[in-house]
Amino acid sequence: MQDLLISYISLNITVVDNMNKEQLVEIEQLINKEIDITRVQIEEYKELTKPIAPDCAIGRVSRMDAINNKSINEAALRTSEEKLKSLEYVLTKLDDPNFGKCAKCGETIPLKRIALRPQSVFCVHCAR
Repeated sequence: MQDLLISYISLNITVVDNMNKEQLVEIEQLINKEIDITRVQIEEYKELTKPIAPDCAIGRVSRMDAINNKSINEAALRTSEEKLKSLEYVLTKLDDPNFGKCAKCGETIPLKRIALRPQSVFCVHCAR
């Protein structure tokens, strides 16, 4: 999937400072696509985290398995919801002159990083 994301942006320019309007449009399309994918994931996780009715005829071990799976899916749901918020925030910042600059150190975020993690507001060094 990451290869698909990279294909949206011509990566011959490695920094955002040299980005033109076409590349910004491509990044916007990439972010919108990621938002759509994340929304679908959220709906799937919501379905998977619905409570299990106590009157369902499943065995004790199966019920424990279902409870464990529900916890894992709830964590994935929270992560996806945070990602969606971040993507929506970044989408509002595309016209900001500081778009593509690290929120911590101010250095330029490489275009490849933006392609792989469009919601990232930190360079690789500061994200660690």
